[in-house]
Amino acid sequence: MQALKAGIQSRVVALVETILEQNSIAVKVHPETRLADVGLTSMDMVNLMLGVEAEFDLTIPQAEITPENFCSIKALEQMLIHQLALGAVVEI
Repeated sequence: MQALKAGIQSRVVALVETILEQNSIAVKVHPETRLADVGLTSMDMVNLMLGVEAEFDLTIPQAEITPENFCSIKALEQMLIHQLALGAVVEI
């Protein structure tokens, strides 16, 4: 389970860092970092959601697309672990 969490977290961090780089924002993000505080806009959050769906080959249910689930890498990671436990298939 720890390897699964680490794999998910590193992939989400890479997605966030890519979006920040595209916006010319140079900041180190940590799992607890609030994504809005480092410069992600609402459009960036939409891009992050789409990136997560593509990266993990899943569709995030509408009920899970909430500010709380996208407030930090850790929150996003927890939502993904929950979704994967419900039966989504992912290659790590």
